[in-house]
Amino acid sequence: MMGTGVRVTAVDCGPLAIDKGILMTGANGIIDVPSSVYIIEHPKQGVILYDTGINYNVADPEAAVKYWGPGMREAFGCNMTREDAIDRQLIKLGYKLEDVKHVILSHLHLDHAGGMCHFPNATFVVQKSELRYAWWPDSWTSLVYCINDYKDTRGFNFLQLNGDVDLFQDGTIKLITTPGHTPGHQAMIIKLENRGPVCLAADTAHLKETYQNMAPMPYDWNAEVLSDSYMRIRLLENAGVPVYFTHDPKDFAEFPRNGEWAD
Repeated sequence: MMGTGVRVTAVDCGPLAIDKGILMTGANGIIDVPSSVYIIEHPKQGVILYDTGINYNVADPEAAVKYWGPGMREAFGCNMTREDAIDRQLIKLGYKLEDVKHVILSHLHLDHAGGMCHFPNATFVVQKSELRYAWWPDSWTSLVYCINDYKDTRGFNFLQLNGDVDLFQDGTIKLITTPGHTPGHQAMIIKLENRGPVCLAADTAHLKETYQNMAPMPYDWNAEVLSDSYMRIRLLENAGVPVYFTHDPKDFAEFPRNGEWAD
């Protein structure tokens, strides 16, 4: 039963054992990272997802070849099981898929948009520039957009944004544009019942180390624009707002699994 405030739980919808150089330019070695999806309970708006992780087909090496393409599963070190996909994660936590009323997408890369297919009746909240770019990306970024994730979503209900927004006009969820990694990347500032404001920065940086070093990342759409987004996140951090990145292992380890923080 939902309380009077907003609660959030993080789940890993696509563990990766990936070359760190893919996550931060100049780095090397294999690193285990999550593909975090945030399940939000809002007292008035119901269940909301921030991102959807990797598609369930990728759990099967043979199906992954058809879905992602030859060699992609191995290149990203994806070792997810069917139980890691967002539909199974929700059911395991006691939700029904139809409970999800809104899906907020930070961007449409293949490790964030893979579970869109499970929520045909939800409202998808995305920056207009991101949605359009995903359908026809530049060649150097096209590898990380998988059209299979959204090719059947033309009939879905999309709320296309053009800039920052207080999503429900109640201060609980604010979306801020943080382009650079992609044209329409957006982060979230969520006001939690027992924690106050928290920034879910998604892939503004892949790792906190990347962000702290102001480092670029491979597959970034525009490194100069990204540096401006780093500064935007830094302003929040300087104001005391904790920042969490989708693929940072320490950030995921710190995040609650039951909607509560141990203060």
